[in-house]
Amino acid sequence: MIVIDKDSFEKEVIQSELPVVVDLWGPQCGPCLALMPDVEKLSQEMEGKVKFCKLNVAENRRMAITLKVMSVPAILFYKNGAEVTRVVGGDVSLDSIRKNAEALLA
Repeated sequence: MIVIDKDSFEKEVIQSELPVVVDLWGPQCGPCLALMPDVEKLSQEMEGKVKFCKLNVAENRRMAITLKVMSVPAILFYKNGAEVTRVVGGDVSLDSIRKNAEALLA
């Protein structure tokens, strides 16, 4: 997974040739930390097809506000530089991330 911040968001997400999954997480977020190893495995499975990035909201508060993310975990899905969908809070699961990531390839 690529660690991104406000300076690299444009290059890694908006200008990406591949569809992108952005994992917004926080160091105090138990569900975020519990999910991260599985999301990292999924990123390896989909390598070359979908790019996975992670953004620490504690270090990038303005970016989280710009993205209208009010709680974590939040997973944003991008294709051709535009947000296609998002999964937030209690709806975030490995299955929902996989399903939406695969939908980016359709």
